[in-house]
Parts: sequence; structure tokens; C-alpha cells
Amino acid sequence: MEDLKKEKYIAKKYLLQIMSSIKDYYEKQLSLIDIDIPDDVEFNVCGDIHGQFYDLANIFTLFGAPSETNPFLFNGDFVDRGAFSVEVMTTLLCWKYLYPNHFHLTRGNHEAKSINKMYGFEAEVKRKYDDEIYECFAELFCYLPLGHILNKKVLVVHGGIFSQDGVTLDQLKKIDRFREPPEKGEMCEILWADPCKQEGRHPSKRGVGLSFGPDVAKRFLDNNNLGKKNFLIIFSLYYI
Repeated sequence: MEDLKKEKYIAKKYLLQIMSSIKDYYEKQLSLIDIDIPDDVEFNVCGDIHGQFYDLANIFTLFGAPSETNPFLFNGDFVDRGAFSVEVMTTLLCWKYLYPNHFHLTRGNHEAKSINKMYGFEAEVKRKYDDEIYECFAELFCYLPLGHILNKKVLVVHGGIFSQDGVTLDQLKKIDRFREPPEKGEMCEILWADPCKQEGRHPSKRGVGLSFGPDVAKRFLDNNNLGKKNFLIIFSLYYI
């Protein structure tokens, strides 16, 4: 990370090796991953980084570096908008490579080719590396899981829940995620949906996904035995 602050980038061949290793790791995982957290361990969940490398560095300053006793989950939207998305991705992938079972990544709606073209990641990667590295990033994004379940009670996804009741965690674990996000359906909604204060379901201001109220969230949690008395569902948490 100190080298990245000095604009010194990992050699292309090593970055490709790291991406290949992490892709192989995620290929064996379900689309929704269970994480067991010991009672004496604090688990850090971080929201959108959006290419802000120095904010990412500050998170580790505030909460400590990742380790087997200081696990992290970064909940999507690592790239775009900020000018240092390559540095962010390099850092996240290296920590994942070092601590595969204690450092976790969830796909967000910005981990997609169509969005990367509009919001800057594609151009940044091609400027700092080349087309091959960009295509490898795009392929790797398709392997990232769509969510995590903490201690069988807390669901962490980037977007939200669904346009229909009755969706189960088992269904979500079996989603075919190895592709670019579709414009509708469960994979789209888990990346794009947003909570709102109004009861029920409503069209999204984004034009993709939906907005859903607390009653919809509660039914989903109850149907999937999530939360109970300590009812909690986490969407994107913003440090930035």
C-alpha cells in the first residue's frame, strides 16, 4: 500500500497471478457465502469505496489491518468515480490473497462492464495497465459472491431484496452469477434494490431494481429465520 501511494504498481504478471488465484477460490463458492464469527471477534463490514484509495487506507488505520483476528467484509462498489480504483482493487485482492478465509468481498452494482465504461474504471485500468488487465478484472467480478450470511443471522448484500415474496436463502446460494448482471430478476435486485421508509414495494429512482419498505424486509427476514430479536439486515455502509 505504501508503494501504491508512490504510484508504484504491481507488475502485470503478478497481478494476473493474484487475480487467477482469487478467481479459482471463488469458483468453488456458492453465490451466498456463510461466515462463522467467534464470539470474541469483532467483524468489520465496510461499504462503497468507489476508487478512494486514501479512504481505504484510513479505514485500516482506524480499525486495524486485516488479520485472522481482525476480519473484514467489503460490501461491493470498490471501483468507479474515484481516481484510484486500480489501487483499491490491488489492495483488496492482495488482502484476499493473504487471508482468504478472513477477508471477504461482495459484488456490487459497479462491478459490471456497462457501469465501468460509464463511470471510469475501464479507462483507468487501460491507462495504468492495458486491455488484458481490464478484461481480467471484468471476468473476476463475475466470480465474486452476491452476499454473505454472518452467523446464520445477518444478511449482507450490496443492494437489497426482491420484487416477490418467498425468495429463500437456498435459492440465492444457487444463483448463476458467473456473468454480467441482468436487467431484471434476483441477481439484478440483490445488486440494485434500495430500502425506503414507505411500506410495500415501489419503482426505483435508479430505473433498475426496486425500492422496498420495512414490511417487505421483515417478511423476508422472518421467512428465512434471519435476525430474530436482534433483527438486522445490512446494506451498503458508507464511510465516504
